[in-house]
This record gives sequence, structure tokens and C-alpha cells, in this order.
Amino acid sequence: MTSSLAAVFEGSAGQIELRRLPTPKPRGAEILVRVLACTLCGSDVHTIAGRRSVAVPTVLGHEIIGEIVDFGETANTSDLTGREICPGDRVTWAIVASCGACFLCRRGSPQKCLHAVKYGHEPLRPGRELLGGLADHCLLVPGTSILRLPDDLPLAAACPSSCATATIAAALEAAGGLHDRNICIFGAGMLGITACAMARALGAAEIVCVDPISARRDRALLFGASRVASPNDFAAVADGTVSTLGFDAVLELSGNPAAFHAGWPRIRLGGTLVLVGSVFPGEPISLPLEEIVRRHLTIRGIHNYAPRHLLTAVAFLSSHHRQIPFASLVTHWIPLTSISSAFAECGQHDAIRVGVYPGDVQPK
Repeated sequence: MTSSLAAVFEGSAGQIELRRLPTPKPRGAEILVRVLACTLCGSDVHTIAGRRSVAVPTVLGHEIIGEIVDFGETANTSDLTGREICPGDRVTWAIVASCGACFLCRRGSPQKCLHAVKYGHEPLRPGRELLGGLADHCLLVPGTSILRLPDDLPLAAACPSSCATATIAAALEAAGGLHDRNICIFGAGMLGITACAMARALGAAEIVCVDPISARRDRALLFGASRVASPNDFAAVADGTVSTLGFDAVLELSGNPAAFHAGWPRIRLGGTLVLVGSVFPGEPISLPLEEIVRRHLTIRGIHNYAPRHLLTAVAFLSSHHRQIPFASLVTHWIPLTSISSAFAECGQHDAIRVGVYPGDVQPK
């Protein structure tokens, strides 16, 4: 049996080791892909740092681009759009593989499938060791939503499509129509600047992005924000943007409770608060229920996304990657053999995304 190099996280904060794991032969509806590139998401970083728990041992990494190697005998050879997929095609896929038949799948929430397989989050099991992107290969299980990528979409721009970009597509859908609307975005990491770019493409009138780091605020302007603010000057910027009327929608992408407290009072009557960033434990918050009622507010939590949001994400990147420098957000490409260095780079303020690649050829 052949083997694949993989970075395995055993659960000890700050420690990840390279191991050889068996490369599976796809069976039934499974598909084997060769990993071309994987970018490190914030949740990967939180996991390695010990701030977020996952089942271990595991192969992390879920912002993955792969090349199809082989199909199981009953595998679907069409992608989400119905196009044929073949060995050698570059593909991405939804972070959650769903059964399509459980209670939550039938209620329109396949991303919360009761029998979900979540790439980059699964414990090692015999025959299914390779379910994350920090490895030479990844096994795609039945129920995976796969999308063939346009040939001209760079790997650096495409990698985050299956996490950050698709998550923002879901968040903006939850926020409602954005044309000629005023929105506020807390956090100018990958999620935040993606939200700025997508909101601009959707015709938002004012896009205020709030972040404590000046370099990230400058980047938000480059990606579509009309105004930026630090937490300290947010009140003044908000007053100058929407006065006392408030924002049509506020997106909290940082996971910081202080951002929630600053943002939700600034939502207009009938507006929407979308919570995305709080994916690890934090301090509890309190809400005056009377204000929620009297102000007709909608509060939505978004975690993961449905297959349609992956379609939206890839279509957006395909249409805009030449005008908006998404590929530049991968500040470093580091080989899988130096995985510890890759996670160390993620701790730098200028690192929006760090990319990892197996083999000897750095992605372009």
C-alpha cells in the first residue's frame, strides 16, 4: 500500500508532527484527490494554539484545492453545476459532506447534517485517515459537494473559497439585500475583507470596516470598504456615516465580545445583526430583550454554509480576482515538510493567509 505524508495534530497545543498515513483506494462513491494547496484558516490556528477543541488525532486543513486522482466504482462524476469531472481536474469542495436524508438535511441545513463528515476536523479512522488538507492526498466521501475550478483562477485566490468566501456568501445572504444599503463589518481579517469586497460587488452604499490594526484597515479600503475605523474612533465614524439612523446590517466577524457590544446598538430599526466570528468559547453577553422587540431586530448566527454558497463564492472569485488582489492575501507559501513554520507565520499581524503545499512545486 502506498502512503501519503500528513501533518497530524495529536491535541497538544503548539505541536504538530509529520507522519506517513496509508493512501486509500477510493471505494463506492469515494473520490481521491491529490492536494495541490491548502491555506490555514483562523480556526486551524485556534486549534493548534489550544483555544479550540477538535477530535484527535486529526489532519487539519479545510481550505483545500485538489486534483482528482481516482474515482470509486459508484462515484458521481459531475460537480455541483452538472459539469463532468475527470482525473486531472482541479476542484474544491464544501467543508461539510452531508447525508441528504437526516432531519437537518431535510430542513435545508446540510451544513449541520446529523451524520456530517467535516474536512479538517475528523479523527483518524482506518481507511479514512486522510480527510484534511495538510497532507499529500485527501479522500472525498459520499455526500461531498464538489466544484470544478476555472482554469484561470489562481490557487492562492481559490483556496479560501471553500471556507472564508463561502461563509461570507452565507453571511451576506442572511443580512438581506445589500444594494444601496449601509453595512458595518467588525474584523478585517480574511472574512472581513472578503465581506467588504462582496458587499461592494452587491452594490452596498456605505461599508464601514472596524479593526484595531491599521494595516488591516488600509487593506479593507483596498478591498471595497468606503470607511474604516479603529475600535476607539468607531463611534465618531458611525455617527458620520449613518447619524442616528443606524446601519442596515452589522456583521460581527472578529469573535470579540467587545465588537458585539459596540455594533449591535448601531443597527437601524428593522435591521439585522449577523454573527460569524465567535467559533471558540468567549465571555457570555447579555441583551435587553425589550430593545430587540421594539427595534424589530433580526439576529442570525452563521456557521459553515450550504452548497449554494460555495457556488456563489467561486463565481465571485472567478469574476473579480483580476480586479481585486485576492491572491496577494496568501503572504507566504510553505511546504508541508515545514508545517510548524507555517503555523508560526500565522501569528504575524500581516499574515491574512499562509499557504501550505505538498511536494516540491510552490503554487502560483
